[in-house]
Amino acid sequence: MKQAFALRGTVVTGGTCVADGLVVVDGGTIAYAGTSAGYAGPLPERVETVKDGWICPGFVDIHMHGIAGCDTMDGTPESLMTISRALARFGVTSFLATTMTAPYAELEKAIRNIAAVSRAGTEGAAVAGIHLEGPWINPRYKGAQNEAHIVAPKLAEVRRLYELADGLLKVVTIAPEQPEALEAIRWLKEQGVIVSAGHTGATFAQAQHAVECGVQHFTHCFNAMTGLHHREPGVVGAAMVHEQLSTELIADGEHVHPAVMRILYRLKSFGRLALVSDSMRAAALGDGVYDLGGQAVHVRGTQAKLADGTLAGSILTLNRAVQNMVTLCGVPLPEAVAMASQTPAEIVGLSGQKGRLEAGYDADITVLNLSYGVEATYVMGRQVYRAQA
Repeated sequence: MKQAFALRGTVVTGGTCVADGLVVVDGGTIAYAGTSAGYAGPLPERVETVKDGWICPGFVDIHMHGIAGCDTMDGTPESLMTISRALARFGVTSFLATTMTAPYAELEKAIRNIAAVSRAGTEGAAVAGIHLEGPWINPRYKGAQNEAHIVAPKLAEVRRLYELADGLLKVVTIAPEQPEALEAIRWLKEQGVIVSAGHTGATFAQAQHAVECGVQHFTHCFNAMTGLHHREPGVVGAAMVHEQLSTELIADGEHVHPAVMRILYRLKSFGRLALVSDSMRAAALGDGVYDLGGQAVHVRGTQAKLADGTLAGSILTLNRAVQNMVTLCGVPLPEAVAMASQTPAEIVGLSGQKGRLEAGYDADITVLNLSYGVEATYVMGRQVYRAQA
C-alpha cells in the first residue's frame, strides 16, 4: 500500500523554481505542489526535507536502448527489469524501450517482451512504450545500426509490428526518402504514432515533404542525418526551421558540440527540445568492450565507438544530460529539467500524467543533489531508488 508523504525544498517544475517548495503525495498521485506557505491542508506523517538539491519531476527517456549490461533487443523480462532498475538510479521514472535494426523475427520477440513487461509492471522506471528505431532507415546514415538488416518500410510489415505492440508503439524513426516511406508515415500518423525523421539522407525538400505527410519529430538531431549547409539546409535545417516540431538531443558533449547544443536550444526552446540518452548496454558499466546488435563497441571515458570510430549510441544518463545543458550551455536549471521530463512526456502523449510536479499528476519524482547526482527516485509515489549515505 502506498503511503502519503511530503518533500520540502526547492521544487523545480514547469520551467520554474520554487525556493520554499512543498510536494505532497497521496496514493501515488501528487496532491499538492507549490509554495509551503500556500498549502493549507494537514501534512502527512512522513515529511522529508531536501536541503542541498532539487525536487524535480521524474525524467522521461524516450530514446534508450540499454544500460547496466542489458539491451531492449535481448528480448527477455530479466533484461528489461535490469534496465528499469538501473534507470531509476539516474532519475528516470518512465522510458520508451528502444529497438534497433534487426531481422523481423528479433524485432517481434523484443516487441512482445516489452508489451508483456509493460503490462506486468517493473521494479524501477516504468515502460511507457516502444520507440522503433530501424529497420526502415538509410544505409548511408546507419550510424551503428547493422546495415545487413535495413529494409524498406512496406506497409504490411509496418501494420504487423504496430499491431504486435498492442498500443505501445509511441515513436517510429524512419528515413523519409526511402522507397515506400511516405505511405508508412501517413499510415502511422493516422494511428497516433509519432513519426520521427532519423538515420536519413533526405534533402531539405524531401524533409519538408515528409513533414507535410506526417513527420513530427527528429531523432538525435545532427547525428545520422544530412547536415546544415547554407545552400542545402538538409534534415537539420528542416528540424530548425519547423519551430513547432520537436527534436531530440544527445547532450553528452560528444555527439554534438556544446556550442551547437546551445544553438539548438535557442532555436527550439525547452518546450520542443527533448534530452535523450540513446544509451546502450555499456552505460553505467565503465570502460571496456561491449556488444551492440552484434557489433563490438569500445567504451572509453564518455565515448562509445565502433572499431572504425563511428559513435555507437551513448553511455549518457539523463541526470548528466541535465547537468551538461546547465554547465556547458548555460541553460537555466528549470528549463534543462523540463527538457528531460515535461517536454518528452508531452511529445509522447503523457502530458497531464507525467513530466510535471502538479496536483493530479503521477507522483514520479527525482531528487537531485547539487552535483546532479540522484539522491532518490519515486515512481507513482513508490520509492524505487535511494542513494546510500
